[in-house]
Amino acid sequence: NLLKGNRGMATRYDKLAVRYEAVVIIAAINQWLNAL
Repeated sequence: NLLKGNRGMATRYDKLAVRYEAVVIIAAINQWLNAL
């Protein structure tokens, strides 16, 4: 899964679930844009 690589990035900066979810969403959007 491509999003698993971003898990460490999210937990490294902040432990809050909201911040983690935001990082996952941003990473997904970034990968989607790179696929275009």
